[in-house]
Amino acid sequence: MRFSIFHGLGAPGRLGEYDKVMSEAREFAIAAEQAGFWSVWYTEHHFGHEGQELTPNPVLMGADIAARTRTIRIGQAASIVTFWHPLRLAEDLALLDQLSGGRVEVGVGRGLYGREALNLNALADPRDQQQNRALFEETLEVLQKAWSGDFFSHKGRFFEFPAPGVRWNHPLSPSTPDFTADGVITKMMVTPAPLQQKMPLWQVIDSPPSIEWAARHGVKGIFWLPPVSALKGRFELYRRAAGEATGREHALGEGIALVRDVYVADTMEQAKADFEAAVMNSYDWICHWRGLANLMEDGEELTSEHELSFDFLHPRNQLVGTPDYVAEKIAELRDELNLQDLFLWTTHPGLDHAKAMNSLELFGKEVMPRFADTHPAEA
Repeated sequence: MRFSIFHGLGAPGRLGEYDKVMSEAREFAIAAEQAGFWSVWYTEHHFGHEGQELTPNPVLMGADIAARTRTIRIGQAASIVTFWHPLRLAEDLALLDQLSGGRVEVGVGRGLYGREALNLNALADPRDQQQNRALFEETLEVLQKAWSGDFFSHKGRFFEFPAPGVRWNHPLSPSTPDFTADGVITKMMVTPAPLQQKMPLWQVIDSPPSIEWAARHGVKGIFWLPPVSALKGRFELYRRAAGEATGREHALGEGIALVRDVYVADTMEQAKADFEAAVMNSYDWICHWRGLANLMEDGEELTSEHELSFDFLHPRNQLVGTPDYVAEKIAELRDELNLQDLFLWTTHPGLDHAKAMNSLELFGKEVMPRFADTHPAEA
């Protein structure tokens, strides 16, 4: 099993010391690399005056971390591609791949918040899910063409590249048939190309249409909230759709990562005391938009009796406790889901940095070694 860090960077009340928050994030990533974690992932959110979500550019954040590390892979969970111009994003991620020595894992998402979408790209308005999804899919198509390392063209509902009618003739760049016709540009090339021959693609997914689309298009999946019993059907749907698309049998869990809230301490009581306020801050923020439906066990009906609390969450999706308890819950994920990639979210907004670092150290020393002999299948 591979272990990674999901870094949902947030610091309520600390907007005035963003530089210190960055220093803490760097220290956490460097320690994760030293502990043997496979990758670190950064989010994309905008206009967060509340301090809950503070990374507007995971690509730029990744460049900073790549410059300070050597082996840990750099991901986005996720770049909200519907907010970006596809050629700019293609260039930036390709450049990050070159700068990092080929360590990029590309995570993509469609966007959730209207205040972000409507101020960055009104076409990505999440109130129009059909258009949002179409924009997402076309943007990914452009990204993959742009990373081919060759001349390409694209004409779709939202984008046309190259722009029509642009003439070209320069003695150092003669008008040749590979990218022009009658002196007019008909194809273009994004430079640099990524260092990796094929950029690994991941998508934050949950709904059946998104799960099936990702599996059928060779995009790996990232899940988060549901309990194990509710994840089984989602994992099976991904496995089945991937198998139908590739014509080969896929193992359950192949091509899937799971984000879990993780905190390790010497006792169960200490883990809860340290972590409860920070993780509940995140759930109070997120469940305002998402509700509690995604936290139900398989077959369990959401009722007015369900109330969000740490005690409600803990048996459903929290890996919070002693090293033995956390290892036991990870073994359950491995045995029930054949989970191959686990992303740890410890750095919830408001958690003291020293406590996050201590949890990371305990996990690296007392939990990770128990799973050293299990390795993910190559997708």
